[in-house]
Amino acid sequence: MYKITLLPGDGIGPEVIAAAREALTALPLEWDFTECGIGYGEYQRSGSPLPDSTLQAIRNADAALFGAVTTPPNIPNYFSPVVRMRQSLDLYANLRPNRSIQHPSSRASIDMLIVRENTEGLYSGIERTEDDGNRAITERVITRKGSERILRKAFDTARQLGRKTVHVVHKANVLRQTCGLFRATALEVAKDYPDLTMQEMLVDTCAMELVRAPEQFEVIVTTNLFGDILSDEACMFVGGLGVAASGNIGADVAVFEPVHGSAPTLVGTGKANPTATFFAAAMMLDYLGEKEQAARLKTAVEACIAEGQVTPDLGGSLTTSEMTKTVIGKLGNW
Repeated sequence: MYKITLLPGDGIGPEVIAAAREALTALPLEWDFTECGIGYGEYQRSGSPLPDSTLQAIRNADAALFGAVTTPPNIPNYFSPVVRMRQSLDLYANLRPNRSIQHPSSRASIDMLIVRENTEGLYSGIERTEDDGNRAITERVITRKGSERILRKAFDTARQLGRKTVHVVHKANVLRQTCGLFRATALEVAKDYPDLTMQEMLVDTCAMELVRAPEQFEVIVTTNLFGDILSDEACMFVGGLGVAASGNIGADVAVFEPVHGSAPTLVGTGKANPTATFFAAAMMLDYLGEKEQAARLKTAVEACIAEGQVTPDLGGSLTTSEMTKTVIGKLGNW
């Protein structure tokens, strides 16, 4: 039996997490689900968008599945629960697969993985104001330890997936100390993977090349902010945020999530797209070692997309509940 912590969150988060739970329950596996609070609604209830009890429940679980949160600006004592969760649980690797789907919004022949450092960089949370509030400063923190472990995660994953090339993306020509350290560490790490080809690319060049020829990339590894931007860019070539999923991976803790936001205008309309959450659940199954069940779920969802049995944002007419039932119906075919 797998212990799974569910983090529904805000907006459409509870709806898509409920859909994923229903699909997971339809698989021949045993589950022990626990729901915990996170996000703005939890802040209003308990005074914290990420209570210690939620963090502990994630630590105690085999994995966690997260929906979405609303992060309003300029609220006293409020912080991004997602960034805090990643740092508190040391979820140092963010994995963002981008794979072509049979849909008009998707380009063909794309199958890339973006591996993003998830705990430091410009998201380290070190900010201050000076000059009576007229100057704002954010510190970018890059460490050798943080760089080495994300680089090894990328190279190890590339090897496991049978890929041949890893693109190391940085801006060391300008950010000579921080990106310089990341680049130097990459050159050292690459020596331990003679079967893989490391290619360097400046982040602006990578952004351009993603637009020009995204099919050239197999694995991209980069720092936190660059990875955040590039992965959102890349997903638009394979269906957009409505189908984009990610995994936040630590040494012994993992949280999987759809990439989209809380979409408050869709709450209760039945139009929330559960596709990304289904794909996140499939990533979770793969992480748990249930590769056959992960493939079953992913194949069922991809079949729905190919047949147009999807929600309105993908050009279909199904509600969230109807698409969930259709996916479950297709699970028996694989």
